[in-house]
Order: sequence, then C-alpha cells, then structure tokens
Amino acid sequence: MERPNVLILMSDEHRYDVCGFARNTVVRTPNLDRLAEGAVIFDNAYTPSPVCIPARQCMAAGQYPRTCGVESFGEDLEPNYRTFARIFSEHGYQTAACGKLHHLGLDQMQGWRYRIAGDTEVAVSYYRKQSGDGEAVYQFDSRLKWDDKKEILRAGPGDPVHAREDRLTVEGCRNFIHGYFVDSFYDRPKREEPLMLYVGLRNPHYPYIASQELFDYYLNRVEPYTNTAPSAHPFLGRCSNCPPLVIGGEVTMREVKRAMAAYYANVETVDTQFGRILHYLEEAGENLDDWIILYTSDHGEMLGEHSIWEKQRFYEGSVRVPFFIRYPRRFAPGRCRKNVNLIDIYATLCELCGSPAPEGLESRSLTGLLEGRGEDWLDETISQWGGRNLMIKNGNLKYHYYGDDGSELLFDLEKDPEENRDFGREPGYEEQMAYFRRRREEIGF
Repeated sequence: MERPNVLILMSDEHRYDVCGFARNTVVRTPNLDRLAEGAVIFDNAYTPSPVCIPARQCMAAGQYPRTCGVESFGEDLEPNYRTFARIFSEHGYQTAACGKLHHLGLDQMQGWRYRIAGDTEVAVSYYRKQSGDGEAVYQFDSRLKWDDKKEILRAGPGDPVHAREDRLTVEGCRNFIHGYFVDSFYDRPKREEPLMLYVGLRNPHYPYIASQELFDYYLNRVEPYTNTAPSAHPFLGRCSNCPPLVIGGEVTMREVKRAMAAYYANVETVDTQFGRILHYLEEAGENLDDWIILYTSDHGEMLGEHSIWEKQRFYEGSVRVPFFIRYPRRFAPGRCRKNVNLIDIYATLCELCGSPAPEGLESRSLTGLLEGRGEDWLDETISQWGGRNLMIKNGNLKYHYYGDDGSELLFDLEKDPEENRDFGREPGYEEQMAYFRRRREEIGF
C-alpha cells in the first residue's frame, strides 16, 4: 500500500466562517483557499471540546473528553497514550510536530519523534503528583487573566507574543523540511521514508493585536454580527470571565470593530505563514498532490456574536471549526454537509496510510465521506466541556445540557441558523428531545 506523506496544518481559535473557502468575502486567505479548491471541505465539523487543551488532546487520542480523561483546561493525556502520532511512529512513519501541541503533562512528546519550536511546558501539579502529593491539581489563577472587556479595549496594532512564537515555528519547520528532504550539507535526506508533519500556530487566538498594515486594511471592512442579543441562559449568556459585552453598553461599535479587525488580520497572517510552509515543501522538490493535507483549528471564536467573545460555548461560532482534507490522488474536491468531529482525524489517517487503529477509539474514518458516500454515516457528533456540559448535534438539531442546573436547550439550525430560539419545549419536538435525553444518558451525563 502506498504510504503518503501527511501535512497537518492547525491554527488556534479560528472561527469557521472567517476564511475564503467558507465564502467570507472580506478576509484574505489565498493559501488555504488554494488547498481547499482541491479538497473535500467539511462544512459541519465540530470540536470535541470548545477549549484549547481538551480539544487538542481529544484529537490526538481519537476519543471524547470523558473517555480520554481530558475534560478541562488543566489536564493532559496520561504518559505514553495511544495517540495517532505514536501509532504512526511505531509503524514506519517519521513524525514531526512544529509549534503548539498544548501538553501540560510529563510526556511532552506523546508519540511524536521530533518537537520543533513547541510550547513545551509541564504544569507544576504534575511534579507535585510525582512527589507523592495525590491531591495536587492544576490551578489557574483567574486574577492573572484579563477579562474579555479589557481584551476588547486594548485591541489594535502591535506585535503580540503569539506572532513572535509563530515565526519561530515556521522557521523551525523550514529547517526541518530542508534537512529531511534536501540536506545539502551532509547529503543524508530521508525523503524515501514517509513523513507526518504537523504545524500548529497560535494565531488567531487573542489578544486582538495585529500588524499595523493588516489592522488598517480590515478596520473599515469588518462588520459586527447582527445577532448580538445575549441569551438569558446563565452559561450561554455571558463571556467566560465577564458579563456579555453589548455594543452601546459595555463596549462601543468602534471598539468591537477594532477587535474584529485584529482578528481578521491574524487570520490572514496565519494563512501567509502556512503559505510559506507550502513553499518550503515545493522548494524542496515535493509535489503537494502526493500529500494528504488537512487544515483545521481546535475551536472557534464567538467574535462578539450574541455579545460573547472567546469560546467555551456550544454556539456555532465557538464549537464549529474550519476543516478540509486534500488528497487529489484519491479524492475529488467537493463539500460535505455531514456532522463530523476533530476526533475523526485519527481513524481517517490510519485508514488512508495503512497504520493499524487501536481498539477503544471513538474516532470514525471519514474515508466514505471523502469518496462521496454518506448513506451509512450517523449524522451526529458531540462536544463536551468541563465534565458537566454536553452538546449533541444530530442533523440540523443541536441539543445542549448543562450539568450545574440540569438545564436543556434545543436549537434547530435549519429554522433558526442564528441560534436565538430554544425549540426544546415547543410542540413537535417531543420525540427529538426524548431521543437526545436517551443519548445523553448513554454518554454518561
């Protein structure tokens, strides 16, 4: 079986509709758009958790948060977990991760053979556990984090730390590509061995600060979302660390547009940096049509919709992600409307590359959907957060459950795509609500 090279491009907090291939006419993403033209685009792709660390570890594990044990921000996979990187490393692939993986535990490699310009940091709680402190848990001092209102007020031009770190990631990746495929000094390239190359950038994650030139370009082009009314629900109706930021109340229209301009600018910056990675591969003599290339993000960004910023919510802006897979040697370009999840990447890559998928995965191979066959696909996916909040999306219906108060909501995205109306207690949805409650119990909530 042919064992193709694999390129995984991943950003942080990229909202599903802020890219050209999602038909956004303001943002400029020519490199991702070029890839997407030859790819299968999954229009309904969801994160397993709308928070950075759980989303990334679930994707690596091919399992949902409750199964892999990473349900909140301060947790990580157990050492030597059966990640897809480990499976590929064990079965003939060279595996290299450049940039953000967001591990906090003692196993910073988690199966990757190379880590380049990565965010390698072990939380002190893991060392305390090693010393015998069984009560040690990761604790984040919320006083150290500015609230979302301050993030909006300080939005503007500049050079944030994420941009600087991403530049190191891209340069480190360039050096790796040259050494792997060219190595003109020692003349020992490894190009005959299959490679899985991951590039994880930190942008467009806030702070909402971007280069002056791009900030200026977008400032008078972005337009705030029109559905800004906050929800009455106690969780959905507030930002992660402050009340909702209503235009004309807590923030002004100009302040919101400045934050949006910086965000759009950072999306374009990410696209430019991924373009450089593609150029370095082609410069090294690689034909990208021979590669499996996928792009996604760990979660979205509310970006002021419903007067909410950041993530954690099961609104589309937070929980839905951009996602495509390009492999023109095998799959014709197109769009898929089925509900899929980032955890499905694991089983898909195993099937396409001939690596054995371990038992216990909740990941489903997308190969049938890539081939245009969706008859047998269960059009359902889930997302979890904090061990107590659950989303189940089946077809156009999206069910929420909040464990703190036992509240439920149901959105019908066909009738109300802006998610302003709770259909959970309306006539005609009794059967659907009963189904979702059964599924919730099966999942363990």
